[in-house]
Amino acid sequence: MSKTETTKDKTIQGNGSYSASDIEVLEGLDAVRRRPGMYIGGVDQKALHHCIYEIVDNSVDEALAGYCNEIKVTINADTSISVEDNGRGVPVEKVTKTGLSGVETVFTVLHSGGKFGTSASYKVSGGLHGVGASCVNAVSSKMQVEVYRDHKIHFVEFYGDNPDDIAGKSKEPLKVIGKSDKTGTKVTFWPDPKIFKEQETGVMPVCNREVIAARLREMTFLNKALKIIFTDERLEKNNSHYQEIYFYEGGIKSYVQFLNSTKACLHKEVIYFEGVKEDVIAEIAMQYTDTYSESIFAFANNINNPDGGTHLTGLRNALTRIINDYARSSEILKENDVNLVGEDVREGLTAIISVKVKDPQFESQTKVKLLNNEVQTAVMSILSEGLKDWLDRNPKESKIIIQKAVQARDAREAARKAKNLIRRQSVLESAGGLPGKLADCTSRDSEKCELFIVEGDSAGGSAKQGRERMYQAILPLRGKILNVERARIGRIYDNTEIQALIQATGLSTVGDDVLRPNIDELDLSKLRYHKIIIMTDADVDGAHIRTLLLTFFFRYARPVIENGYMYIAQPPLYKIEKNKKIIYCYNEHQLELAKAELGEKTNVQRFKGLGEMMPEQLWETTMNPEKRTLKQVSFEDAAEADRIFDVLMGDAVGPRREFIEEHAGLAVLDV
Repeated sequence: MSKTETTKDKTIQGNGSYSASDIEVLEGLDAVRRRPGMYIGGVDQKALHHCIYEIVDNSVDEALAGYCNEIKVTINADTSISVEDNGRGVPVEKVTKTGLSGVETVFTVLHSGGKFGTSASYKVSGGLHGVGASCVNAVSSKMQVEVYRDHKIHFVEFYGDNPDDIAGKSKEPLKVIGKSDKTGTKVTFWPDPKIFKEQETGVMPVCNREVIAARLREMTFLNKALKIIFTDERLEKNNSHYQEIYFYEGGIKSYVQFLNSTKACLHKEVIYFEGVKEDVIAEIAMQYTDTYSESIFAFANNINNPDGGTHLTGLRNALTRIINDYARSSEILKENDVNLVGEDVREGLTAIISVKVKDPQFESQTKVKLLNNEVQTAVMSILSEGLKDWLDRNPKESKIIIQKAVQARDAREAARKAKNLIRRQSVLESAGGLPGKLADCTSRDSEKCELFIVEGDSAGGSAKQGRERMYQAILPLRGKILNVERARIGRIYDNTEIQALIQATGLSTVGDDVLRPNIDELDLSKLRYHKIIIMTDADVDGAHIRTLLLTFFFRYARPVIENGYMYIAQPPLYKIEKNKKIIYCYNEHQLELAKAELGEKTNVQRFKGLGEMMPEQLWETTMNPEKRTLKQVSFEDAAEADRIFDVLMGDAVGPRREFIEEHAGLAVLDV
């Protein structure tokens, strides 16, 4: 059964006039409230978290400057958020240019602050544009700031939504409300429910404690002299509060140990180097494990750079060269052997590269990639000197590392041969290189095309009949795919289901279409669908298959997730019917509401699997773009996501059991 949508061309015209009276000037922080997505990335939970990080980052910059060693972050009982540090305190004197105190200027004027490079207040900082604090003020219904400075407590209160005045303006000027011998700044803000709304529900998002905790823990790893006390005063089921204290004397060495806590390491010692070159301060911590993926995370001035940049390039180049040089000199690589390539020497590597730069240059406002050329040179120099010395002093461990790299090279070559062999199979050649089980869509416009990955022929049959053939493709998988967390690339290309997945989606890399773990060179221009939708049964097996698929994409095609192409379908659990009125329910709460609406003597059907649904039902509830609910797959913290995938899908049983026991209360039982 095919569903075809028709649209008529419409010309939208204004009133024809355009004069100076149509030009609107937004004052103060009104622009932020009008277009919050431009400043904080949206209005959902992720944006709410971003506001917390903006305030915390200001305190961390005080730590970078050497004036702060403790930060308290609190989610208050009324869901407001407080951030307090023991730094110098925001200046309270009047700023000549604004006529306001330093505190009011920082929190109400965009592009204001002491981090633009012209002041000696901050030699190194993460904030570059002076918009963070004022943006948080703008999207808050209320904000209070206390500054402890000069033995006084200075106080000011701002209102983000003031119908009679400019957004974010203070109710009254900064004033002294008491005395104190401590120094620092405390910011409390109440996120505005008129601004923050979840897309699916339209209600105010709530803070996710675990996500925030992971970010705060990361900050303390990156700043080994810093302590962060995180408190959640929202009551638990046992009427208790939550509190964690993060403090790691080992810094990024402790970070690597934390990330590898569930893995088998090839050497006990975390390899660590630090140095200063060309005014660039660089720290590198690394440790090899027996896994098959690389976990390398790059930071500049405490900012995570998911797309890497010059510091990551410097690390990779130096690592490949030094490992090859040592392998040759120790005769592990023979004269006729080809050199190891980058992905070979990085297999199983967990590493953190953290640099501090006076004037960092990033690719965009989101700071995903560092561009400073001098950083690459500095990192290469520091790592080359340190790693060569470490390899010479640890010949036993060095041999184990290089032997693993050689095995990775052999596996990569085997994978390439396996893929070439599959290409030559006549059954695929006759289908244009696509798997025979794929029911492709008619359109070739990848931006409009969708691929539904379903489990089993039964569900696949319903989906094929119920889809919109123009832009919806169906790929049924038989059984559970390989757990790539425990397999080398060679085994992946031996797996029929994963091979079909790779061919159907068009996954390939720039210059070489053999996928590799954590590849950041994925050629997304060859991606055949811009919506890849996992549609599995709402039971334990379906959840397991979904996790296996997500593990594959996270490890071998992470840019697909990072660019927003990965989704999870939400099929209904129940169909409730009475007097020909039908309601589909997606959870127990909806079921109870439907029962209350329809009254007694209703017919309730529990869907055990997608295969039980008629094609029309599957279309109306799960595949119809006008009615369906899709959950977009994303992650805020790549390091934490990396760790969770290792816990859930790796070899270590103990950590997985602990994780399940800790999160058992969040599980939904399939009865």
